Amino acid sequence: MNIISWNVNGLRAVLKKNFKEWLLEASPDILCIQETKLQGEQVNDEIRNIGEYKAYFSFAEKKGYSGVATYTKEEPVSVRHGIGIERFDSEGRILITEFKDFELLNIYFPNGQSSEERLNYKMEFYDALLEFCDKEVSEGKRLVICGDYNTAHTEKDIKNAKANEGTSGFLPMERAWMDKFIRQGYTDTYRKINGDKIEYSWWSYMFKARERNVGWRIDYHFVSNNLLENVTDARILTDVMGSDHCPVILYLNF
Repeated sequence: MNIISWNVNGLRAVLKKNFKEWLLEASPDILCIQETKLQGEQVNDEIRNIGEYKAYFSFAEKKGYSGVATYTKEEPVSVRHGIGIERFDSEGRILITEFKDFELLNIYFPNGQSSEERLNYKMEFYDALLEFCDKEVSEGKRLVICGDYNTAHTEKDIKNAKANEGTSGFLPMERAWMDKFIRQGYTDTYRKINGDKIEYSWWSYMFKARERNVGWRIDYHFVSNNLLENVTDARILTDVMGSDHCPVILYLNF
């Protein structure tokens, strides 16, 4: 089984850039996308009905903002929207699909760059999410937690570490949360498989950053450690265009 995660920076925009053709050719078992920027009434047949995929969506209350979607060939056992905390769930950032062998969390984590208030919101979101994941694992669930985390974990995950020490997305407190996440029983599958390899998943649209490969690795597939033995590969699909992010892929064996 393989699961692709991709922040598309607007689903309607990426549909104009051969998204549907790419999806049908890549043919992942599951595709998780973030930042759909959609409302329910904007989900037409072109968006909902792609090949053999069943599609599920979470929407933000604010128009043109946030949002996630999961396309899956296998029908989930259950689908949940959010983690039961209104101030986080109202932004349409979390979609949970449960399958026979694991539970999949498709998440668009908040960005903390716009203000101190949003940075605080991001850190509170992180903590609430970790508490939720711990509860699920304590009940015997095996988790895949994928999406745009909006944080580069270590200096290996960002081109210009020194220059970004004071920027949200690479702040000590954000990186410390990633350390805590790992300590509490979750694994960054890309690092597990690829060691110290340096690749990025996001590049600014400015200054030809992607062309120069001046990027950040902020898109991840973490798994709870009770699922780790099922992980067989994890890659970054840097050649896929259409967004300021590229897709990341996880392979599992059941």
